[in-house]
Amino acid sequence: MKRAVVMCVIAALVLLGGVALAQTDRSRPFPKAEPGYVLEFPRDEGSHADFRTEWWYLTGWLEDDAGKQFGFQVTFFRRRPGIDETNPSRFAAKQLLFAHASLSDLREGRLLRDERTARAGFGLAEAQEGAMNVYIDDWRLQRRGTDGVIHAAVATDDFVFDLALQTEQTPLLQGHNGYSQKGPGREAASHYYSVPHLQATGSVAIRGKRFAVRGSAWLDHEWFDLVLDEAARGWDWTGLNLNDGSAVMAFRMRDAQGRERWASGTWRERGDTRTFGRDEIDWLPVRRWRSGRTGVEFPVEWQLRIGERTIRLRPLLDDQENDARGSTGTLYWEGPVRAFDEAGRAIGRGYLELTGYGDPIRM
Repeated sequence: MKRAVVMCVIAALVLLGGVALAQTDRSRPFPKAEPGYVLEFPRDEGSHADFRTEWWYLTGWLEDDAGKQFGFQVTFFRRRPGIDETNPSRFAAKQLLFAHASLSDLREGRLLRDERTARAGFGLAEAQEGAMNVYIDDWRLQRRGTDGVIHAAVATDDFVFDLALQTEQTPLLQGHNGYSQKGPGREAASHYYSVPHLQATGSVAIRGKRFAVRGSAWLDHEWFDLVLDEAARGWDWTGLNLNDGSAVMAFRMRDAQGRERWASGTWRERGDTRTFGRDEIDWLPVRRWRSGRTGVEFPVEWQLRIGERTIRLRPLLDDQENDARGSTGTLYWEGPVRAFDEAGRAIGRGYLELTGYGDPIRM
């Protein structure tokens, strides 16, 4: 759902060049996610610029011919500050864009990461409405042409990936027809869909060494005014591509004491989709890992009950802490996990995200 990076006020003010909050233009209120909205594609793959916050979240597993494995993640965040919006200058920051990317090198046991920040405009950064096309410089996520292929490209000093992702399944609407409630009240909610089982091909390079890769991926897209109500501190989330073609998403929101405040999940199996409510999902931490850099402890291994079934989630690497406090003010854990059934059989692969275990998430 995702999710992890929050557009903190400090980062926004830096990009705005010190514009005072007193200049906030209230003539265009932020719309809220509402039940009854009908998602349409490809229209809703694009930006929803009136909403306060939006993200496109791509995660997946890759493997080369020699069996070397990688986990990858790239996320683009769009933020409408709602400040000085009547300013006619092209330099006024009407939309802010953030991007995070990471590569988990499973054989070497290391996580490589980078991030970017920009104001939209001038052909350098944009989140297009009506079509999936979001970019900051040469970091891009876009669907090209009519062949249904999504292209993801990231280039950093330490790693590069360039992937083509073929859509094999229809979008999976989360919550109630794409309306995903995030708490007991309706003030916290998003419009949310996923595209599981994307088939990935392309290349990865680490410090100049290139690997031809293939694998599978998961795309989340959400837009909203608010996803954390006043009592929520953070969330736990997973998206899983199961070996039989099924797809599973589950999340829970936590309060300041670490207690579950809300939970939801979706399981699509053989074309049938079932949505699970708060009382049908349990997140039980099995093992924890403490960061030597920040001292924050994350529950990295889980037993997840969803409906009548139980899934065990085990990380490929313990150290997958992503410290983005210098840009967007967040510290989170995110990385590839394997999924096992109650008998211990491997049933799939996916990603796990854990937020709010250091300081609370601030939206």
